[in-house]
Amino acid sequence: MSTTPVLLSAPAETDTTLSLAELLGRGALAIAGYAALGVILLIIGFYVIDLAIPGKLSRLIKTDRNPNATLLTASGLAAVGLIVAASIWSSGGALQEGLLATAVFGLVGIAVQTVAMVLFDKVAGISVRELVAEPELQPGARLLAVTHVVIGLITAVAVI
Repeated sequence: MSTTPVLLSAPAETDTTLSLAELLGRGALAIAGYAALGVILLIIGFYVIDLAIPGKLSRLIKTDRNPNATLLTASGLAAVGLIVAASIWSSGGALQEGLLATAVFGLVGIAVQTVAMVLFDKVAGISVRELVAEPELQPGARLLAVTHVVIGLITAVAVI
C-alpha cells in the first residue's frame, strides 16, 4: 500500500490514481476510525477524571446535579478533546499508523493532563473535594475549569 499522497485535482493516468469512490471510501473509513478512537479516548478520559475528582461523577452530575463537579468534568473532557484532536492532527497520513499514534498520544496526553490538573489544584490550594461538596457553583471551580482547558491546550500543542 503506497503512502504517497493522491491529489484530487489533475489525476494522472497511473496505477496509483484512485477513483473518486475509492478516495471517498478511504476517507469515510478514516473518519469512522478516528471518530471511534476519539470517543473511546473521551470515555477513558471521563473515567480518569472520575478517579481524580472525589465522588462518583455520574451520581454527582446526574443525581446530585452538582454544578462544580459538572464544570470540572466538562472542562476536563474539553481538554481531553483538544489532546485527541491534536493527536489526530499530528498522526500523519497512513491510517493504521495514524490510529496507533493517536491512541498513544491520546493516552499519554490524558495521563499528563490528569497529573497536571491534580498538581495545579494542589499548588493553587483549591480543594476539589471541598468544591464538589458545595451545592452552588463556586469561583474556585470556574478558575480550575479554565486552567484545565488551558493545560489541555498546552498538552495538545506539545503533541503537535
